[in-house]
Amino acid sequence: MFWLLIACSGGPGDGGAGGPIAETGEPGADSGAATTWRSALFPEDWTPGLAVDGWALPDVSYAGYRNGEVPPPEVEDLGEHEVFDVTEHGADPTGEVDSTAAVQAAIDAAEAAGGGLVWLPAGDYRLDGLLAVEASHVVLAGEGAGVTRLSFTEGTSMSDRHHLSFTGTLEEGPDLPLLVDGAPFDRVVAIDPDQAASLSPGDHVSLGWVITEDFVEEHGMTGTWEVSNGEWRPFYRRRVLDVGDDGAVTLDVPLRYPALLRDGASLRVETGQLREVGVQDLSVTTAVSWEEAWSNDRSHAIALSGVVDAWVRRVGSFESTAGLDDRGRHLQSGGVLVVHSARVSVLETELALPQHRGSGGNGYLFEVSRSSEVLFADCWGDQGRHNFIQNWDFGTSGVVFLRTRSTGGRAYTDESESLATTGTSEFHHQLAMANLIDQSWTDDGWQALNRWVYSSGAGHTATETVFWNTDGPGSLTSFQVGRGYVVGTGPELVVDTEALDAGYSTGTLPSDWTEGLGEAATLEPPSLYEDQLRRRLERGEGLW
Repeated sequence: MFWLLIACSGGPGDGGAGGPIAETGEPGADSGAATTWRSALFPEDWTPGLAVDGWALPDVSYAGYRNGEVPPPEVEDLGEHEVFDVTEHGADPTGEVDSTAAVQAAIDAAEAAGGGLVWLPAGDYRLDGLLAVEASHVVLAGEGAGVTRLSFTEGTSMSDRHHLSFTGTLEEGPDLPLLVDGAPFDRVVAIDPDQAASLSPGDHVSLGWVITEDFVEEHGMTGTWEVSNGEWRPFYRRRVLDVGDDGAVTLDVPLRYPALLRDGASLRVETGQLREVGVQDLSVTTAVSWEEAWSNDRSHAIALSGVVDAWVRRVGSFESTAGLDDRGRHLQSGGVLVVHSARVSVLETELALPQHRGSGGNGYLFEVSRSSEVLFADCWGDQGRHNFIQNWDFGTSGVVFLRTRSTGGRAYTDESESLATTGTSEFHHQLAMANLIDQSWTDDGWQALNRWVYSSGAGHTATETVFWNTDGPGSLTSFQVGRGYVVGTGPELVVDTEALDAGYSTGTLPSDWTEGLGEAATLEPPSLYEDQLRRRLERGEGLW
């Protein structure tokens, strides 16, 4: 089984670090025992904001459900939730009859009750339509990946539509302009005291600014960044912790990039998010006929849009048994999509083999867009166009890819699949900020670079992003605008960080910080995210 294959692999990106830390902090230094090393940017006494010659690792410890401080609840933890068994609403676990209406009826009943556990017992469920969750505190759970199996069959007019969707209705409040520029590592921003009086602790806000001509020119993107120019974009999604009488607003997560008055930096209250929603312990297939799959773009099996404190856990994909395609594929196009969201965990999930791996946003197995503090942990993407990807527009920050495994990425030019290139996991669109690829393994690749006019003018795709303990026989290309970091790589990984100010590295000088190439196995700590999270909690800075 697909799940068992990775479970027996020992896990991707296992650094195997252990033993005392070499006092010199240099890779390969002889400590007289099992030699480990620390990055010069991450000493034993590291605290957020520590800089070495202007280089400072971002604090990425806030990613995931409830900022990573507690795991999402398991079924046994949902005792207060009423249980809505889909078979009691008429769902057929043999797969002989369309169960869309029955499963949706169970979802609707849970929503009407103010939340609930939608329980899918072991079996095969044929779903000829789409499923939608539109209320908070609704969790879909099966008896296990490969045990509870959902077969979605809809392939008509599926562009930008998704088979199982959790969708909030986001609304933005009025502009609350900053009075002082915001700086990286700031958690307190200043607004007019009279406007601050409209805020309360617990409010969700977005912090953003206008894509001004000055902002575009500052990044060397004149003529490249055009789609969002002149429009306000939310760069960070945050929760208000405190509001002072003087207009000082304390946020849960620090800024990662300058928020300038020049660009109209401001706060806006966001409402309408779904909260505490999740899906777990089941498998999905969305494969249809080959022709149908290639006639649609950007269709995902599971989409979370406008959610906070949500999760996907122990979900797998499987080969469709409908007999519409003999290529052994699992999905029409996309796998899991997280968009316009914050504090989401995607855990122990394995997705593979999409049908449509052509251009136009297809074959993305794990996709995140315009979201903050999202954690992908212990996930495997196999043979997508881009197995793990940040995509579309400004506003992705604080995303962590922890112990991920990316294999067999392939990008095709058309449905004949006659011409292919390696499909890397990557940052795909505009200026994703302060993200982390952590203790991960690849046999295809990861990249963060200047994509120029591709994807409607993606240009510079990443800044302040860290590749930490990256392993495997693939490649790593990191040409980040401003600052970027590559710390600890495996001996087989082909690494390119030398910005020559030409091609995909144009405008990305200085070259990214590079340390410990070939020395990932002895890097301490093996996981930057987990160590930063431990330190934050030990400092008493827990948020939940």
